Amino acid sequence: MATSGSFALAEGVEVTPRPEERRVDVRIDGQPFTAYVWPERLAKPVLFPIRSAGGTLVTRGFPLDPRPGERVDHPHHVGLWFNYGDVNGVDFWNNSEALSPEDAAKMGTIHHRDIRHAEGGGTRGTLEIAADWVMPDGSTVIRESTRFVFRGTDGSRSIDRITTLQAAGERVLFADNKEGLLGLRVTRALEAPSDTPEVFTDASGKPTTVAALDNEGVNGVYHSSEGLEGGAVWGTRGRWVALSGRVEDEDVVLLILDHPANPGYPTYWHARGYGLFAANPLGQKVFSEGREELGFALEPAQSTVFRHRLLILSDPFSAERAEAAWKAFVAEYPE
Repeated sequence: MATSGSFALAEGVEVTPRPEERRVDVRIDGQPFTAYVWPERLAKPVLFPIRSAGGTLVTRGFPLDPRPGERVDHPHHVGLWFNYGDVNGVDFWNNSEALSPEDAAKMGTIHHRDIRHAEGGGTRGTLEIAADWVMPDGSTVIRESTRFVFRGTDGSRSIDRITTLQAAGERVLFADNKEGLLGLRVTRALEAPSDTPEVFTDASGKPTTVAALDNEGVNGVYHSSEGLEGGAVWGTRGRWVALSGRVEDEDVVLLILDHPANPGYPTYWHARGYGLFAANPLGQKVFSEGREELGFALEPAQSTVFRHRLLILSDPFSAERAEAAWKAFVAEYPE
């Protein structure tokens, strides 16, 4: 494993590999921001937890670090992750320790393989990793190379995830599927209020009943680049979507930015009121109710790149600021 060691700065961004603990810690100005982790109990590597510039946790704790009052549905929703629900007929999205061994054996798993580079700095930190998307028979179907870029200011934090997927040895079909691609599970305060018990069903048809929870402090609202709000955002396209609300004593905006060079741009948004915030450019048939179908595929050895930015602002929502942030992101990564 090649790394650049530990980069502990008095100020700026620190990116510190701790391979013996299966993690890489990221701190900004001496304060914890996030960590890239690949614990054995997860079927994929994730960024967890994620904090705002004020130190507020914006991701759900369950199942790795449960907190009082949280929902306990969908144990495969952890931090910020990247996978898909149908890769050559195999589900990489729903795999978790909650499944029976028999069901888990039918799922895909993403194995962290290597830390290729880790570097801190005054204005940014970078982490480059390699991972394998592994089928139930143990074969590697996709080789992943991802570059994370971490930044922070007094009132913001950001994560760029630039992911290259290469077909390892056979044609890879990402059949149109609801479950994907870039996912974030947010803290309880950023959910939409709900007064009734709910039943959530995963791609395997397994229902999870979640009782109505206390709505005190629950105030999340989605906003899309197309002017939609709340539940109307789900299943629509947009170049960006923001999720805003007050968490503890801090105004927070989580803004996910899509890039025009990404396959399936502008992405559909699998943005749910119960706290799943996901960009899915590949599930077009599902979201369009059959009017569109992408059937995205990679031929043997062919690769593709997905570019996304998660911006965490410690301010109330502003559509103008979100649009300016999207333009800045696109300018930084020209096609």
